[in-house]
Amino acid sequence: MTARPGPYPTPAAFDALAVPPDDETPVDALGDLYRDGITACRGAFTTDWVDRVGEDIDNAFREARSRPDGAVGRGPQRWYVEMHPEQLRGFVDLVTHPWVVSVCRAVLGPDYEIVELGFDIPFPGAVPQPWHRDFPMPEETRRQRRLTSLAFNLTTVDTVEEMGPFEIAPGTQWDEGADFDHGMFPPKQRYERYQRRAVRKYPQRGDISARSALTVHRGTANVSSLARPVLVLGVDAPGAGNAAHHDMAVTRGYRESLPELVAAHLPCPVVDTLVPIRQKHTIEGLVMGAE
Repeated sequence: MTARPGPYPTPAAFDALAVPPDDETPVDALGDLYRDGITACRGAFTTDWVDRVGEDIDNAFREARSRPDGAVGRGPQRWYVEMHPEQLRGFVDLVTHPWVVSVCRAVLGPDYEIVELGFDIPFPGAVPQPWHRDFPMPEETRRQRRLTSLAFNLTTVDTVEEMGPFEIAPGTQWDEGADFDHGMFPPKQRYERYQRRAVRKYPQRGDISARSALTVHRGTANVSSLARPVLVLGVDAPGAGNAAHHDMAVTRGYRESLPELVAAHLPCPVVDTLVPIRQKHTIEGLVMGAE
């Protein structure tokens, strides 16, 4: 995987950011995504900025676990929580980062839609997940070899082996998946192929990755004494339909404060008062972990 170094403005400069010119099309990232299904920008953010993201994730997780359906299990000792943009102080910084913007435009088109904000946390004791993709392959991808969604990930800790790194099988975003259970879980006779292809990722604080959610992947066992929170930003091409699986919303005052570069790509409901999200993006095949 090729990783671009990310010589971009600091977060304080993002409010004035215009849409990147055409000559900033991320050619390396496009090649990575269509070849391997994943790409990355190293050192996109400062560690201080990431530490604030970690604080917001900790607060959101405690709140979510205090109420029914606030967090959904993704396997033993592994949880997923969806959150509203206003719960993340760095939301605008994240979605206006030049690398994020240019990748979204190049892969999903100029009218891309931000549809998901959440986080996944494997705690100590988390077990390996089964190989899977996040949703069935869309017809546009099957027929036209066009990617219609991206998942951006940012870890709030410096990943080491014991924490259960993310494992991905490059190139599997094009697997047809006709025999996948629910279009997402490949039969176990395929596991050997994925294991041969498997690459483990060890992102550090400040790195950000983008992947096709169709690329077959899994979380591995966390045998450390520390949790490994990972922020998730889901972005769609128009009509991809993944927004139906999420309940992200913004208040009127918050939306009015957003720069146009953000507001134009945020199709979620605008409300007077935020309602805590009851998680509904359950993936039953992940609940028990791999056998």
